[in-house]
Amino acid sequence: MDAFICTTCGTQYAESEKPPAECLICEEERQFVLPTGQSWTTLARLRRTHMATFRDDGGLIGIGTSPNFGIGQRALLLRTATGNILWDCISLIDGTMVDIINGLGGLTAIAISHPHYYTTMIEWSRAFGNVPVYLHKADASWIMRSGPCLSLWEGDTRTIAEGVTLIRTGGHFEGGTVLHWEQGAGGKGAILSGDLLQVVADRKFLGFMRSYPNFIPLGEQAVRAVAATVESYEYDAIYGAFWDRVIPENARQAMHDSVERHIHWLTCGPL
Repeated sequence: MDAFICTTCGTQYAESEKPPAECLICEEERQFVLPTGQSWTTLARLRRTHMATFRDDGGLIGIGTSPNFGIGQRALLLRTATGNILWDCISLIDGTMVDIINGLGGLTAIAISHPHYYTTMIEWSRAFGNVPVYLHKADASWIMRSGPCLSLWEGDTRTIAEGVTLIRTGGHFEGGTVLHWEQGAGGKGAILSGDLLQVVADRKFLGFMRSYPNFIPLGEQAVRAVAATVESYEYDAIYGAFWDRVIPENARQAMHDSVERHIHWLTCGPL
Protein backbone atom coordinates (compact mmCIF):
# COMPACT_ATOMS: atom_id res chain seq x y z
CA MET A 1 0.00 0.00 0.00
CA ASP A 2 1.05 3.60 -0.62
CA ALA A 3 0.84 6.69 1.57
CA PHE A 4 -0.69 9.05 -0.98
CA ILE A 5 0.28 12.73 -1.12
CA CYS A 6 -2.06 15.52 -2.21
CA THR A 7 -0.41 17.40 -5.08
CA THR A 8 -2.10 20.70 -4.15
CA CYS A 9 -1.10 21.01 -0.49
CA GLY A 10 1.56 18.30 -0.15
CA THR A 11 -0.13 16.49 2.75
CA GLN A 12 0.64 12.78 3.08
CA TYR A 13 -2.21 10.51 4.18
CA ALA A 14 -2.16 7.15 5.96
CA GLU A 15 -1.32 4.14 3.82
CA SER A 16 -4.19 2.85 1.70
CA GLU A 17 -4.80 0.67 -1.36
CA LYS A 18 -6.15 3.62 -3.37
CA PRO A 19 -6.03 7.42 -3.01
CA PRO A 20 -8.48 9.05 -0.60
CA ALA A 21 -11.71 10.34 -2.13
CA GLU A 22 -10.76 13.89 -1.19
CA CYS A 23 -8.10 15.91 0.62
CA LEU A 24 -9.70 17.20 3.80
CA ILE A 25 -7.06 19.93 4.05
CA CYS A 26 -7.83 21.31 0.58
CA GLU A 27 -11.62 20.99 0.93
CA GLU A 28 -11.55 23.38 3.92
CA GLU A 29 -11.94 27.13 3.40
CA ARG A 30 -8.28 27.95 4.05
CA GLN A 31 -7.16 25.89 1.04
CA PHE A 32 -8.68 24.96 -2.31
CA VAL A 33 -9.15 22.21 -4.88
CA LEU A 34 -7.87 23.08 -8.35
CA PRO A 35 -10.39 23.42 -11.21
CA THR A 36 -8.85 20.25 -12.67
CA GLY A 37 -9.89 18.35 -9.55
CA GLN A 38 -8.13 16.43 -6.82
CA SER A 39 -4.91 14.61 -7.74
CA TRP A 40 -2.43 12.48 -5.84
CA THR A 41 1.15 11.30 -6.01
CA THR A 42 3.44 9.19 -3.84
CA LEU A 43 6.84 9.78 -2.35
CA ALA A 44 8.38 7.32 -4.82
CA ARG A 45 6.96 9.27 -7.75
CA LEU A 46 7.91 12.60 -6.25
CA ARG A 47 11.51 11.46 -5.98
CA ARG A 48 11.54 10.86 -9.75
CA THR A 49 10.04 14.22 -10.72
CA HIS A 50 11.51 16.63 -8.15
CA MET A 51 14.79 17.41 -6.43
CA ALA A 52 15.79 19.13 -3.23
CA THR A 53 17.38 22.58 -3.06
CA PHE A 54 19.57 23.73 -0.19
CA ARG A 55 20.82 27.26 0.31
CA ASP A 56 21.55 29.89 2.89
CA ASP A 57 18.43 31.85 3.70
CA GLY A 58 19.29 34.74 5.97
CA GLY A 59 21.70 32.78 8.14
CA LEU A 60 19.66 29.58 8.32
CA ILE A 61 19.75 26.69 5.86
CA GLY A 62 16.65 26.61 3.68
CA ILE A 63 15.47 23.29 2.23
CA GLY A 64 13.09 23.47 -0.73
CA THR A 65 11.83 21.53 -3.73
CA SER A 66 12.47 22.09 -7.44
CA PRO A 67 10.26 22.43 -9.33
CA ASN A 68 7.81 23.87 -6.84
CA PHE A 69 5.49 21.36 -5.23
CA GLY A 70 2.33 21.76 -3.18
CA ILE A 71 2.14 25.11 -1.43
CA GLY A 72 5.78 25.85 -2.21
CA GLN A 73 7.14 26.56 1.27
CA ARG A 74 10.68 25.76 2.27
CA ALA A 75 11.80 24.20 5.54
CA LEU A 76 14.51 25.73 7.70
CA LEU A 77 17.37 23.94 9.42
CA LEU A 78 18.17 25.58 12.75
CA ARG A 79 21.52 24.53 14.21
CA THR A 80 22.03 24.82 17.96
CA ALA A 81 24.69 23.73 20.42
CA THR A 82 22.40 20.92 21.63
CA GLY A 83 21.30 19.65 18.21
CA ASN A 84 19.62 20.62 14.98
CA ILE A 85 15.91 21.39 14.64
CA LEU A 86 13.91 21.26 11.42
CA TRP A 87 11.30 24.02 11.26
CA ASP A 88 8.32 23.15 9.08
CA CYS A 89 8.40 20.35 6.50
CA ILE A 90 8.31 19.83 2.77
CA SER A 91 6.86 16.76 1.06
CA LEU A 92 10.07 15.56 -0.59
CA ILE A 93 12.59 13.56 1.40
CA ASP A 94 15.17 11.19 -0.06
CA GLY A 95 18.47 9.55 0.80
CA THR A 96 20.62 12.38 -0.51
CA MET A 97 18.75 14.93 1.60
CA VAL A 98 19.19 12.72 4.66
CA ASP A 99 22.92 12.36 3.97
CA ILE A 100 23.37 16.14 3.63
CA ILE A 101 21.48 16.87 6.84
CA ASN A 102 23.35 14.13 8.70
CA GLY A 103 26.57 15.71 7.48
CA LEU A 104 25.43 18.91 9.15
CA GLY A 105 24.77 17.13 12.45
CA GLY A 106 21.46 15.36 11.84
CA LEU A 107 18.21 16.24 13.58
CA THR A 108 17.14 16.10 17.20
CA ALA A 109 13.60 17.43 16.66
CA ILE A 110 11.08 18.70 14.12
CA ALA A 111 8.59 21.48 14.87
CA ILE A 112 5.80 22.53 12.52
CA SER A 113 3.88 25.78 12.45
CA HIS A 114 0.47 24.57 11.24
CA PRO A 115 -1.30 21.76 9.34
CA HIS A 116 -0.58 23.06 5.83
CA TYR A 117 3.07 22.14 6.41
CA TYR A 118 2.65 18.73 8.09
CA THR A 119 3.35 17.12 4.66
CA THR A 120 5.49 13.96 5.09
CA MET A 121 6.41 14.61 8.72
CA ILE A 122 6.25 10.91 9.64
CA GLU A 123 8.76 10.07 6.88
CA TRP A 124 11.05 12.87 8.04
CA SER A 125 11.00 11.64 11.63
CA ARG A 126 11.69 8.03 10.64
CA ALA A 127 14.63 9.07 8.45
CA PHE A 128 16.37 10.58 11.47
CA GLY A 129 15.73 7.89 14.06
CA ASN A 130 12.13 8.73 14.98
CA VAL A 131 12.93 12.17 16.37
CA PRO A 132 9.96 13.93 18.01
CA VAL A 133 7.67 16.06 15.86
CA TYR A 134 6.15 18.91 17.88
CA LEU A 135 2.61 19.91 16.91
CA HIS A 136 0.10 21.90 18.90
CA LYS A 137 -2.71 19.71 20.19
CA ALA A 138 -5.35 22.24 19.14
CA ASP A 139 -4.70 21.19 15.53
CA ALA A 140 -4.77 17.44 16.16
CA SER A 141 -7.88 16.94 14.03
CA TRP A 142 -5.86 17.94 10.95
CA ILE A 143 -3.31 15.14 11.33
CA MET A 144 -3.85 12.90 8.31
CA ARG A 145 -1.10 10.39 9.10
CA SER A 146 -0.30 9.55 12.71
CA GLY A 147 2.77 8.00 14.27
CA PRO A 148 4.43 7.50 17.67
CA CYS A 149 6.88 10.30 16.91
CA LEU A 150 4.17 12.96 17.16
CA SER A 151 4.46 15.05 20.32
CA LEU A 152 1.27 17.03 20.82
CA TRP A 153 1.86 19.91 23.20
CA GLU A 154 -0.67 22.08 24.96
CA GLY A 155 -0.76 25.59 26.40
CA ASP A 156 0.85 28.77 25.15
CA THR A 157 4.57 27.89 25.00
CA ARG A 158 6.86 24.89 24.86
CA THR A 159 10.66 24.98 25.17
CA ILE A 160 12.19 22.29 22.95
CA ALA A 161 15.88 23.19 23.32
CA GLU A 162 17.96 25.74 25.15
CA GLY A 163 16.94 29.14 23.81
CA VAL A 164 14.33 27.64 21.44
CA THR A 165 10.67 28.14 22.36
CA LEU A 166 7.47 27.33 20.51
CA ILE A 167 4.78 30.00 20.93
CA ARG A 168 1.14 29.40 20.14
CA THR A 169 -0.11 32.47 18.30
CA GLY A 170 -3.35 31.12 16.87
CA GLY A 171 -4.82 33.18 14.04
CA HIS A 172 -4.37 31.29 10.78
CA PHE A 173 -5.02 28.04 12.69
CA GLU A 174 -6.17 27.58 16.27
CA GLY A 175 -2.93 25.85 17.20
CA GLY A 176 -0.77 28.01 14.91
CA THR A 177 2.77 28.19 16.23
CA VAL A 178 5.90 30.26 15.72
CA LEU A 179 9.40 29.46 16.94
CA HIS A 180 11.46 31.94 18.96
CA TRP A 181 15.22 31.49 18.63
CA GLU A 182 16.98 33.44 21.34
CA GLN A 183 20.40 33.38 19.65
CA GLY A 184 19.09 34.26 16.21
CA ALA A 185 19.96 37.48 14.36
CA GLY A 186 23.39 37.67 15.96
CA GLY A 187 22.00 37.28 19.48
CA LYS A 188 19.18 39.81 19.02
CA GLY A 189 16.60 37.07 18.65
CA ALA A 190 14.60 35.76 15.70
CA ILE A 191 11.13 34.38 15.02
CA LEU A 192 10.51 31.58 12.53
CA SER A 193 6.91 32.27 11.64
CA GLY A 194 5.61 30.00 8.88
CA ASP A 195 2.31 31.53 7.72
CA LEU A 196 1.24 32.80 11.12
CA LEU A 197 3.18 36.02 10.59
CA GLN A 198 3.38 36.01 6.80
CA VAL A 199 6.35 38.00 5.50
CA VAL A 200 4.93 39.71 2.40
CA ALA A 201 6.63 40.46 -0.93
CA ASP A 202 8.22 43.77 0.05
CA ARG A 203 9.84 42.16 3.13
CA LYS A 204 8.91 45.21 5.18
CA PHE A 205 5.51 44.09 6.44
CA LEU A 206 3.59 41.05 7.62
CA GLY A 207 0.19 39.67 6.61
CA PHE A 208 -2.39 38.15 8.95
CA MET A 209 -4.95 35.96 7.22
CA ARG A 210 -7.25 33.07 7.94
CA SER A 211 -6.84 32.07 4.29
CA TYR A 212 -4.15 33.44 2.00
CA PRO A 213 -5.31 31.92 -1.31
CA ASN A 214 -8.97 32.70 -0.58
CA PHE A 215 -8.31 36.22 0.78
CA ILE A 216 -10.01 35.83 4.17
CA PRO A 217 -8.39 38.35 6.55
CA LEU A 218 -8.19 38.02 10.31
CA GLY A 219 -10.22 40.55 12.26
CA GLU A 220 -8.85 43.19 14.62
CA GLN A 221 -9.27 41.16 17.80
CA ALA A 222 -7.50 38.14 16.30
CA VAL A 223 -4.60 40.19 14.92
CA ARG A 224 -4.02 41.99 18.22
CA ALA A 225 -4.11 38.63 20.01
CA VAL A 226 -1.49 37.20 17.63
CA ALA A 227 0.78 40.22 18.18
CA ALA A 228 0.40 39.97 21.96
CA THR A 229 1.76 36.41 22.03
CA VAL A 230 5.23 37.52 20.87
CA GLU A 231 5.34 40.94 22.54
CA SER A 232 7.43 39.82 25.52
CA TYR A 233 10.11 38.15 23.37
CA GLU A 234 13.19 39.89 22.04
CA TYR A 235 13.63 39.55 18.28
CA ASP A 236 15.15 41.53 15.43
CA ALA A 237 14.46 39.16 12.50
CA ILE A 238 11.46 37.21 11.21
CA TYR A 239 11.80 34.26 8.84
CA GLY A 240 8.65 33.61 6.82
CA ALA A 241 7.57 30.46 5.00
CA PHE A 242 9.00 31.05 1.52
CA TRP A 243 12.35 31.68 -0.13
CA ASP A 244 13.66 35.19 0.54
CA ARG A 245 10.69 36.08 2.76
CA VAL A 246 12.89 37.29 5.60
CA ILE A 247 12.83 40.56 7.52
CA PRO A 248 16.50 40.61 8.58
CA GLU A 249 16.35 43.53 11.01
CA ASN A 250 13.94 45.83 12.82
CA ALA A 251 11.32 43.10 12.70
CA ARG A 252 9.71 44.23 15.97
CA GLN A 253 8.91 47.60 14.39
CA ALA A 254 7.68 45.84 11.25
CA MET A 255 5.35 43.78 13.42
CA HIS A 256 3.89 46.88 15.08
CA ASP A 257 3.49 48.73 11.77
CA SER A 258 1.92 45.70 10.10
CA VAL A 259 -0.69 45.26 12.84
CA GLU A 260 -1.68 48.91 12.66
CA ARG A 261 -1.82 48.89 8.86
CA HIS A 262 -3.95 45.75 8.77
CA ILE A 263 -6.43 47.11 11.31
CA HIS A 264 -6.57 50.51 9.64
CA TRP A 265 -7.72 49.01 6.35
CA LEU A 266 -10.18 46.73 8.12
CA THR A 267 -11.84 49.56 9.99
CA CYS A 268 -11.41 52.74 7.95
CA GLY A 269 -14.84 52.43 6.29
CA PRO A 270 -15.78 53.58 2.76
CA LEU A 271 -13.28 55.68 0.86
